[in-house]
Amino acid sequence: MEPYENPGLPIEERVADLLARMTLAEKAALMCHGRIAGRRADAFPTDCEALTGLGVSHFLVMSAPTAPVMARWNNHLQDLAAGTRLGIPVTLSSDPRHGFGDNPAAAHTGGGFSRGPEPIGLAATNDPGLVREFAAAAARELRAVGIRVAVHPMADLATEPRWARIAGTFGEDAERVSRMLAAYIGGMQGAALGAESVACMVKHFPGGGPVAGGEDPHFAYGRLQVYPGGRFEHHLRPFEAALAAGVAQVMPAYGIPVGVGLAEVGSGFNRDVIAGLLRGRYGFDGVVCTDFNLLRGMPVPGVGDLPARNWGVEHLPLAEQVRLLLDADVDQFGGEIRPGLIVDAVRSGAVAEARIDASARRILRDKFRLGLFEDPYVDPDAAEELVGRPRTRALGRRAQRRSLVRLHGEVPAHGPDRKVYVENIDPESASRYGTVVDRPADADLAVLRLNAPYEPREGLLERYFHAGSLEFPAPESARLRELAALVPLAVCVFLDRPAVLTELADVASVLLADFGADDDLVLDAVFGRAPVDGRLPFDLPSSMRAVEESREDVPFDTRDPLFRCGHPGPPPAGTSEPSTGPVR
Repeated sequence: MEPYENPGLPIEERVADLLARMTLAEKAALMCHGRIAGRRADAFPTDCEALTGLGVSHFLVMSAPTAPVMARWNNHLQDLAAGTRLGIPVTLSSDPRHGFGDNPAAAHTGGGFSRGPEPIGLAATNDPGLVREFAAAAARELRAVGIRVAVHPMADLATEPRWARIAGTFGEDAERVSRMLAAYIGGMQGAALGAESVACMVKHFPGGGPVAGGEDPHFAYGRLQVYPGGRFEHHLRPFEAALAAGVAQVMPAYGIPVGVGLAEVGSGFNRDVIAGLLRGRYGFDGVVCTDFNLLRGMPVPGVGDLPARNWGVEHLPLAEQVRLLLDADVDQFGGEIRPGLIVDAVRSGAVAEARIDASARRILRDKFRLGLFEDPYVDPDAAEELVGRPRTRALGRRAQRRSLVRLHGEVPAHGPDRKVYVENIDPESASRYGTVVDRPADADLAVLRLNAPYEPREGLLERYFHAGSLEFPAPESARLRELAALVPLAVCVFLDRPAVLTELADVASVLLADFGADDDLVLDAVFGRAPVDGRLPFDLPSSMRAVEESREDVPFDTRDPLFRCGHPGPPPAGTSEPSTGPVR
């Protein structure tokens, strides 16, 4: 047994021993955080043998069919890694898998994982204890399939209502966001990072919420982070809470911070942001992994080739972009599988090998802390039994129920012979609440589930990012008014963004908000069979004009909001008095 293989030695001694044995190429391979994906239960993802042969030992799991298949992938990768010169185990990571969102660049569904609401819905529960409990249960499911790094949570503040990533945040109120982040990280990681932990990678430092015009930095037209209200420091507050909670890893933003005295290049390339703020001001010595595909595009199954996201340095040669990442003090290149880029940077004299050693040391430390050198394998049969078991599904449904928000109204009393017309709701579920009819004119009540409005876009990836106007298109608004003229209307809107619901509030007898919930839970809320005690995690604007006139970095900045953050309770400190109903 070599010293680094001895679990009885302190982790820092094991790290130092292993690092001293590694070649430059092996250290560089540690700094590549690739991807794997597959949809077939009878096949392993491609290129695994070649990549582990290069020493690449970090992979983000994208699409996958079932929990036992993911567990077998893990074990196959660990077998390949064990056959390498030093036997460094593989670390698997994942974007969120326990909600309702399915975006190949941001979150995944499927695989049998227990579903809670989206993170914004966890915030709507306003219950840190429940959030911690759900995160711990999610971590158990992730560990069962071999996933040991959560590429989440998002600490970004939802101060720009048009942004497409709000569902992944904990909302607009920095105080509530900070509480939820601490609870979530505590649930995932436990009291200290160890063999029973899933390490969290908080993102997108120094705050990805204030995007210009609400456009997302996955795309060149959304590359700017702007601060017209001078609130740069405000957006750091949730990250301070995450760091205080002991978060293991950090992901910088894609975007370029504008007008705040920092270098105006994407945060992953930005020495002011990482070496200056994160390492210097906050003293963070954990792993920093860039957001994915900064240096080149990568094919995503079912989507196509994604572009590079090297905002602010597009004009520079690739070797100079690599140097900037290393100079900024990045440890891992998200989505990258070319360790030769890092080797070349050292051999050219652009970067000292000691700089590579610093990153390799941080990366190895987390592998040791997570217990991967002792036992990186998982049991596929146990994964099948544990993932999605009834107790965890029930916890997810409890979180879904607690996240529902009643905006206004109550269903009028009616006898047992109630006739119900439904849209976007399973008729079988609805039949337990009344007789389901096919025509609104024959119904005593119409119950609709609607998605928050957005402007569809045609790009390979753009179609997964709901952006643009927050108002319902005129034809849909007219249809809803006509429907309300025929029958009382109960509407539940899935708020992945803060929709403009002013016209709908005028015509709906009952108006609810959800952030990912099963049909029967929504129907229980509509018909009063269960309490509805969620609290809005952001303001709902009263018009698009108010949104367009607001400042991207300032919370609670839209004029005369329809409903305030915290509704139906008091608003956060610093906002005006809560509305007592829709603003007219």
